[in-house]
Amino acid sequence: MGKIGVFDLEKHFAFYGAYHRNPINIAIHMLFVWPILFTALLILYFTPSLFNLPYIEFSLFGNDVILVLNVGFSFALIYSVFYVCLDVKAGSLAALLCAICWVASSFIASRLGFSLAWKVVLLAQLLCWTGQFIGHGVFEKRAPALLDNLVQAFIMAPFFVLLEALQTFFGYEPYPGFHAIVQAKIEAQINEWQEKKQKLIH
Repeated sequence: MGKIGVFDLEKHFAFYGAYHRNPINIAIHMLFVWPILFTALLILYFTPSLFNLPYIEFSLFGNDVILVLNVGFSFALIYSVFYVCLDVKAGSLAALLCAICWVASSFIASRLGFSLAWKVVLLAQLLCWTGQFIGHGVFEKRAPALLDNLVQAFIMAPFFVLLEALQTFFGYEPYPGFHAIVQAKIEAQINEWQEKKQKLIH
C-alpha cells in the first residue's frame, strides 16, 4: 500500500521516472549514479568527526580500516534510513549498498590521501555527470530532474536506479500494482510537461 507525504514512493518514483523514460538514458544512470554517491562519500571522508566522536578501527582481509563518523557517514545514514522508510525490502538493499559504499570509500580514501583523492573524485564526478547530461540531451531529450527539484533528484537517484534494476531484471515491485500506478502518473506528468512546452512555443 502506498505511503503519503515525504515517504510517498509513488510520487517520488513518478517524478523521477518522468525524466527517465529512454532505455539508454536509464542504462547510463544505472552505470553512473552510484559512482557519484561513492566518490562523494570518498571526498567527504576527509571532513572532521562530528561532535568529536571516536573513530571506528578494524581489520578487513588483513587491511586496517578507519571509519570516521563525519558528514559522509551522516549522508550515508540519512539516505539509508530514508530508503528503508520508502520501501522496506528494496530500501534495505539500498541501505546495505550505502553502507558498503561508505566503508569501501573510507578504505580507499585513507589509502589515497587527500592530495590524490580529490583529483580522482573530480575526474570521476566529471565523467559521471557528463555521461548523464549526454543521456538527457541526446537520448532523453529532456533536462535532468535536478533542474526542477534539486534535493528530490539527488536523494532519489540512487534508489530509483536500484528499483529500476530490480524491476527490469527480477520483476520486483514494492507492492502489487505499484508499477501500473506509477506508470499512469508518469504519463500524466509527461502530458502536462508537453502541454506546457507547446504553450511556450505558441
